[in-house]
Amino acid sequence: MRIKSLIAIGILFSMVLTSSCKKNPETAETEKKSGYQGQGKSPVVPTVDRPIQKQWRGVWAFNDSTTFFSNRFEGARLNGVAYDGDDHYTIWVTAENTPINVSPWYAFQVWSEEPRDITVQLNYQDSRSRYYPKISSDGRNFKPLDSTNFKAINPGEGDFGIKAAPESAELTINVTKNPTWITAQELYTSSVVQEWVDSLSQKPFIENYPIGLSKEKRTMHLMEINENKEAKKGLMIISRQHPPEVTGFLAMKSFIETISGDSELAKTFRQEHTVFAVPLMNPDGADNGHWRHNTGGIDLNRDWQNFNQPETRNVRDFLVEKDKTYDFVFGADFHSTWDDIYYPIDTTVTGEKGKIIFDWIENISKRLPQKQTNISASDEIDPTMVSSKYFYVHHGMPAIVFELGDNTSRPFLKEKGKVAAEEIMKLLMEE
Repeated sequence: MRIKSLIAIGILFSMVLTSSCKKNPETAETEKKSGYQGQGKSPVVPTVDRPIQKQWRGVWAFNDSTTFFSNRFEGARLNGVAYDGDDHYTIWVTAENTPINVSPWYAFQVWSEEPRDITVQLNYQDSRSRYYPKISSDGRNFKPLDSTNFKAINPGEGDFGIKAAPESAELTINVTKNPTWITAQELYTSSVVQEWVDSLSQKPFIENYPIGLSKEKRTMHLMEINENKEAKKGLMIISRQHPPEVTGFLAMKSFIETISGDSELAKTFRQEHTVFAVPLMNPDGADNGHWRHNTGGIDLNRDWQNFNQPETRNVRDFLVEKDKTYDFVFGADFHSTWDDIYYPIDTTVTGEKGKIIFDWIENISKRLPQKQTNISASDEIDPTMVSSKYFYVHHGMPAIVFELGDNTSRPFLKEKGKVAAEEIMKLLMEE
């Protein structure tokens, strides 16, 4: 029986900027909401360790050992392969544990002794598919699979969410003796992220250092952008609590590069502000090809109340120490979802102090009108549970969960990260 899975969610380039917030009097709700409205209220869940399924790592050989599949690389997720005949293969991908958010990550290599076209059908555990396949010949440079080589099976309904995704998909891949990588998103594993961190840290005012270990004892690195040792206004930036959320990381990467840049705006900003950034909150999940959780089997962005996981504890302990000497004025947690959306805290909770977040959103939207983004504000801060609420409640910083769409174009992600950085620098210097 041929099996199911894969994606292609279209991107909606014209979304109306709306605010669910009664809080911001300068944002009028005069237009009808459209586009992705965000997820509902997150349930409170236990964050003590839960068992996970560790995938077997190895090579599958078919056709008298002439065609091969592999998951022996960082970030891989491939749990089974079957040969169906006529150069058709079925792939199985399962989650690290359940229940789990439907973020079905896959990443595998394929090669053949003789050049040929093969068809691969992707099948997921209890999920349709949200990620359109990326292809690479070196594991570093990726591009979307050509649409002529993608066949959606049983397309979904609607514009956003797992029900909008195809039930399954077939990929046509030209394979040679050299491995081809097929992945859900670009590979930004712990080693690749660290290369970027080390490269940026060549600047004299940037350093990176460990703040603790992950569950599997990978080092968690923090970047500190500090040009003036007397600057005591702090920003806290984090990314990749959820391993597949690469588009959020890419926007964060551009955000940090802009603040670290040579513009007069950035130079002036760095005289009064120090930026702390943890670009990879979940290195175990990223390297093990997890759908969402860390090696403790937990969604890290539900653990900012109880701190049962080492990754969240590392950041908490760092902030508690720095809070003794820094006034934290802004926090952002970069994520990915079905399309771009902002999750701030309602100013009915934060008051005038939190208004800067909504001014920032408005300024970004004015500069990037081609893709405006909805707002889903929360008026609850107890329990903290998620990072932005912890940042605000315990460290007094206006904070936001900044979500980018899975299929938002990469040039636009870079531009949005740049604009977001420029606009927050301007606003913070006005205070």
